[in-house]
Amino acid sequence: MAEVAIVGGGPVGLGLAIDLALRGVTSVVLERGTTLHRIPKGQNLTQRTGEHFRAWGVTEAIRAATPIPRSFGNAGLVTYGTLLSDYHYDWFQRSKVGAYYHALNERLPQYLTEKVLRARAADLPQITFRTGCKMTALRASADSVALEVETDQGLETLEAPYVVGCDGARSRVRDMSGITQAMDHQGPRMALLVFRSPALDSLLERYPGKSIFNVMNPAMNGYWQFMGRFDLEGGYFYHFPVPPEAEGEAYFRTHLHEMVGATFDMDFEHIGFWDLRISHAKSYRAGRVFIAGDAAHSHPPYGGYGVNTGFEDARNLSWKLAARIQGWGSEALLDSYSDERHPVFASVSRDFISRMIEDFRGFMGAHDPDKDKADFDAAWARRAAGDDADVTQFLPHYEGSPIVFGAEGATSGAKGAHLFTARPGHHLAPQPLPDGSDIWEHLGQGYTLLNFGAAPATAFDAAARTLSLPLTQYHCASDALADAYGAAQILVRPDQFVAWTSAQGDTDAHAVLRHASGAN
Repeated sequence: MAEVAIVGGGPVGLGLAIDLALRGVTSVVLERGTTLHRIPKGQNLTQRTGEHFRAWGVTEAIRAATPIPRSFGNAGLVTYGTLLSDYHYDWFQRSKVGAYYHALNERLPQYLTEKVLRARAADLPQITFRTGCKMTALRASADSVALEVETDQGLETLEAPYVVGCDGARSRVRDMSGITQAMDHQGPRMALLVFRSPALDSLLERYPGKSIFNVMNPAMNGYWQFMGRFDLEGGYFYHFPVPPEAEGEAYFRTHLHEMVGATFDMDFEHIGFWDLRISHAKSYRAGRVFIAGDAAHSHPPYGGYGVNTGFEDARNLSWKLAARIQGWGSEALLDSYSDERHPVFASVSRDFISRMIEDFRGFMGAHDPDKDKADFDAAWARRAAGDDADVTQFLPHYEGSPIVFGAEGATSGAKGAHLFTARPGHHLAPQPLPDGSDIWEHLGQGYTLLNFGAAPATAFDAAARTLSLPLTQYHCASDALADAYGAAQILVRPDQFVAWTSAQGDTDAHAVLRHASGAN
């Protein structure tokens, strides 16, 4: 019997299985489909996701699978009116925050990411990956969860101590476990077009190094006309709101010509529809059942927050499940998964996705070049100079977590300022060491105490032994590192977030480790 059953073998489910395996935990991954769907989505991957890839040992494979070379560029562009408009500015430049992470951002279609993760999972004996498995029932008891699964061979029952639903926005695991969700935003019907057009490649040569494009159109009421490349062979995807009667290649060809501002040849590979909505589960845990990724939070593909947020769900949950299974984690530690991750997506929804829609709507309602060109030109110039908050302020953190030493009254969220200072609840920024390595290369699989003081912190080693916690101490006497991080001692969690620093004042090693592991 596997220790964790994961329903859904997409990128989040696979990432969770790999992370668990690297912590010595066995899992079975039940994927309903039998083939990878070649719909280009989930492409805009952050530097933090690049750190996950490093942890999972797939960075080089991801880079090799990427159809758009880094040398081409993967930044974005916002235009007004049409794609070829004279009004345009650079957008979503993730390189602006690159110094705060120990990896690079990536860009590739989700089906290629899944292919790489499947190959990695196949190399790990702790993972059993099964396709063609449809979960039809879920029954939780005091010490395990039983799943009824329909396969080509008929019905079978699987049992595991824990179940995680990574099975998408229409999650059966969520519904069957009794977890409810709320609708944060209901928008229009959307179309997804996938097409090829070398002729469009030629038209876009005026925008070198750009891979994603967002056209501000007053007729769309703030919703996006969002297009991106998925390779350098004329491959594009395009999302936009459509009226109920919209259908047929002729309609969409005409629309694309109007959106771009020029006629060009194209061949459609896919035409699909989806309803724009933002929904959020009210909790990510029901006893021994957890949810992650789109099962926990679903939203439009604005800003690449979906798969990146799902991967962070997996990293956050993995070490806590491993801790509980291996005997050193508490129920409170498992509860902290929902405590930490739930307010992060609430902030993503409020401070980024919904704000983007309102921002577009408000700007286009207030400024119109056909009515007052001078006013519009000035407003557009201001916008072009400062429209980088979606990258620079996107900083998921757990300041309000019950297992970190955040400030009194602090709340967790996704918005903040990138700093090198080590702050409880925040991701640890890298720092170079005198030997040419980086501090990140000295972080352990469990907790890590970074100690820049004059002597080893033996009290932490003793407390970790008493509490049976996995703790690595990295001692490097360095005033420079202490100054850079703003603390002489920093306790880093297994997911590379800071739990405590000596700047917080409480230096009782036993109390610090008890609190950080949820043992209080």
